[in-house]
Amino acid sequence: QVQLVKSGGGLVQAGGSLRLSCAASGRTFVPYAMGWFRQAPGKERDFVAAISWSGGNTYYADSVKGRFTISRDNAKNTVYLQMNSLKPEDTAVYYCAARRGVTSTVLKEYDYWGQGTQVTVSS
Repeated sequence: QVQLVKSGGGLVQAGGSLRLSCAASGRTFVPYAMGWFRQAPGKERDFVAAISWSGGNTYYADSVKGRFTISRDNAKNTVYLQMNSLKPEDTAVYYCAARRGVTSTVLKEYDYWGQGTQVTVSS
């Protein structure tokens, strides 16, 4: 079992930056690929970014490519999502997730989920 605890989020103006963190505990963190998803009001939960267990492979949704960066520090059992040039359409509840095995962009393939954190971008 893996528990995921998030921090970060909040309110920021358009063009600003935020960093989300997700700390894992429980079973060994290193073999897990990690992902970030988000859910806007009235919409489905969508893929944002994912990173392999080694950190060598990263994947991004087209909507965030070039603005968001996913990274991880296995020594701290933590994954990060650096969000720059934020837009009002980035407003959503953000979730981190972990899965055994290879990296995935598919929500249903993730085994463990953290609690959501609100990110609100004002125009």
